[in-house]
Amino acid sequence: MRLLTPFTMTALAASLLSAAHVNAADSVDLTMYYPVSVGGALTEVVDNLVAEFEAEYPDINVEAIYAGNYDDTRVRAMSAMEAGDTPQLSVMFSIDLYELLEQNAIVAFDDLVETEEEQEWLDSFYPGLMENGQLEGKTYGIPFQRSTIVLFWNKDAFEAAGLDPETPPENWAEMAEMAATVREASNGEQWGVMVPSTGYPYWMFQAFAYQNGHRLMSEDGTEVYFDDPAAVEALEYWVSLASEHNAMPDGTIEWGTLRQNFIEQSTAMMWHTTGNLTAVRSEADFDFGVAMLPMNTQRGSPTGGGNFYIFEDASKEEQRAAMTFVRWMTAPERAAAWSIETGYMGVSPAAYETDALQRYVEEFPPAAVARDQLEHGTAELSSYQGGRIRRALDNAVQAALTGQMTPQEALSQAQQEADGVLRRYAR
Repeated sequence: MRLLTPFTMTALAASLLSAAHVNAADSVDLTMYYPVSVGGALTEVVDNLVAEFEAEYPDINVEAIYAGNYDDTRVRAMSAMEAGDTPQLSVMFSIDLYELLEQNAIVAFDDLVETEEEQEWLDSFYPGLMENGQLEGKTYGIPFQRSTIVLFWNKDAFEAAGLDPETPPENWAEMAEMAATVREASNGEQWGVMVPSTGYPYWMFQAFAYQNGHRLMSEDGTEVYFDDPAAVEALEYWVSLASEHNAMPDGTIEWGTLRQNFIEQSTAMMWHTTGNLTAVRSEADFDFGVAMLPMNTQRGSPTGGGNFYIFEDASKEEQRAAMTFVRWMTAPERAAAWSIETGYMGVSPAAYETDALQRYVEEFPPAAVARDQLEHGTAELSSYQGGRIRRALDNAVQAALTGQMTPQEALSQAQQEADGVLRRYAR
């Protein structure tokens, strides 16, 4: 059954209201690239938000261009810029900051702020979500579509395996043991746990490494630390879930199909973005829970997802209009509604103080897990030449999981590649 949407104004009604008030000659036109495939449920949500904004601000027109995944969005936005057709704003990976700055593509929000009220807005977000959007005291990215990795578990499967259905694993040892118990109790029909290793392997690995007390990169984006003993130990544990505990499938696990695997009960536990929360709630026909990720030496998850950016080449008038739109989209009421509709986090404490999100969390406590995990969060892996660095780590993780290399060999190779790429940025 589809959940009731918080967005009550339809796109058609908003468009009619907007059209009744707009004088095209006086309006500002904005183009926004957005990371979602055309025709998905998220496009309808964004379209309705844009229409509602245009009704409230009839002198600002926003064209949302849906550009595929995060990488597709960055490529399309940068290609448009190089072709002289720069968009005014975009939602892109929070970790795209260094690449965008290196190409002088974006403007700091600090340079657009003109009033105390605007400064208060800029200071209103969760600090943990701001880390990837800030550099040298300036803010370039505003959190919007943000997440942490959470543990989903099937309570029915736990009960069938003789486990307490209300108690998820607290640590690595418990997760391996519980997952193996589920696998054995199901006579091999159900896996105990799945952690995706395509799409964003580096993100999952960063969680394991951080839970083992290790941070993968420097704060200035010039160094990474992939082959530290704590990182190697973290990858060894991930590999062991299949090789030693028979609790997870061998080889790689697809990011894009894992949610369906969980809904179809192919696995009793999965690690995935909190952005899947609303979809799992809508589609699962069994009782499930959501918890913070299990710890080793400490709890932890990297943050993830997309930030709003405003482009440097936009005119001052367009930049101001773009900031008006970003402020509107991230206002507490909208942030609360967005969280309820999608499962992504409310990006500010004020969002969780709204009546809507307070009621939702009371009714559905898993909606607060990603927010609560921020206390144990860390910035997502980000560096100069980020795409090449992440690709080296992705390849290392997959090589270890498929048995082509040992974790030590794979991470040592990734470190060598990263060092070569980042050498010119050393300070």
